[in-house]
Amino acid sequence: MQNIKLTIDHAYGFVSKTSIENYKDIANQSNRALHEGTGKGSDFLGWVNLPSSIDDAHLTDIENTAAILRENCEVVVVIGIGGSYLGAKAVIDALSNSFDWLQTDRKSPAVVYAGQNISEDYLYELQELLKTKKFGIISISKSGTTTEPALAFRLLRTQLEQQQGKTAAQKLIVTVTDKERGALRTLAVQEGYKTYVLEDDIGGRYSVLSPVGLLPIAVAGFDIRKLVQGAVSMEQLCGLDTPFENNPAAQYAAVRNELYKSGKKIEILVNYHPKLHFVSEWWKQLYGESEGKDHVGIFPAAVDFTTDLHSMGQWIQEGERTIFETVISVQESNHTVLVPKDAANLDGLNFLAGKRVDEVNKMAELGTLLAHVDGGVPNLKIELPRLNEYYLGQLLYFFEKACGISGYILGVNPFDQPGVEAYKKNMFALLGKPGFEEETKAIRLRTKQ
Repeated sequence: MQNIKLTIDHAYGFVSKTSIENYKDIANQSNRALHEGTGKGSDFLGWVNLPSSIDDAHLTDIENTAAILRENCEVVVVIGIGGSYLGAKAVIDALSNSFDWLQTDRKSPAVVYAGQNISEDYLYELQELLKTKKFGIISISKSGTTTEPALAFRLLRTQLEQQQGKTAAQKLIVTVTDKERGALRTLAVQEGYKTYVLEDDIGGRYSVLSPVGLLPIAVAGFDIRKLVQGAVSMEQLCGLDTPFENNPAAQYAAVRNELYKSGKKIEILVNYHPKLHFVSEWWKQLYGESEGKDHVGIFPAAVDFTTDLHSMGQWIQEGERTIFETVISVQESNHTVLVPKDAANLDGLNFLAGKRVDEVNKMAELGTLLAHVDGGVPNLKIELPRLNEYYLGQLLYFFEKACGISGYILGVNPFDQPGVEAYKKNMFALLGKPGFEEETKAIRLRTKQ
């Protein structure tokens, strides 16, 4: 099997080869800190060697649980927020038929999501859909008390028990939660739900290769063994003993930090394949939550090309020069579509007749890259030989490893997220949650409510 490939040639001219090579020592030190647990957040490094630690028995158990849900459900609802659902959705969307939701002869349950928002309309519409469906639930939360997923789980668990009876519901609810404590663990023990452990040393945004991601992906009908195999190969490629010049994760971390130092404050993740949209959403959380603290950090954004070339393309080409792009390029499509010849040629496209649509897409990709570089936008490129489980496994681990190295180079703790607690405190105070009386008084004074 091949490996995904990082190309940084189109960043040179904005940063020098020498400046990147100067990161060798700090990148190697950062990589070593991840493996030896000597850096910030060292109690959240369970993901570093996770792929190679997954054994056959664990995968078989996940596959067996997925089989039960697949056999008994038309719809499986994955309940979680942030890293508890984004990784699974990224992989499932990337591998699914683009029009899967329209197919009536589907071989796998439809996987839908809840607990990622607090929209009353969304939850109402989901509950209406499920009234006529045989459905199951995968509830993912370490604590079981995070507002968005806890609220969704309460609603949907009640609905499932009412529709199918409590005994049947027990077999159709699976939890992924803390090993020993928390509300969801307590409920799972009381009700006898099948449960998987999200280990204490794996944070949500680094959890896609744990049961958090593997179980929903298996339910959707995809090969989690190949996904893990790809991740293992990238774990080895970006390992502790890999020289800097051969370590794509270390090089990516170095280039983006040097671009940041040169004034490039925004990184735009670009794809030319609409199935990769939620890979970008997962990446945005991974890097935004890991690096955006202590008033530093690159702002992660994303676009889907060529679609967004007709909206954001103007700004990227000629707007403020504070951006750089990282392009995910899929080298070989899974299908072939040829452009037909048309006798009238009213659209002027006969010059494309006989060409693959993917060739047109690739030339748009190359033409855009050259135009943006000429316009002052550095470009990095990550090439996937094909869109499948193996290379997605490589990509996921590559981004995780690079994020850990990059955060240490930046000087932050890439494994905490203290800033996300601010909105929760205000929300609980406004809702009158017990224990937040002082905060409620303070907010009322500020808002004169």
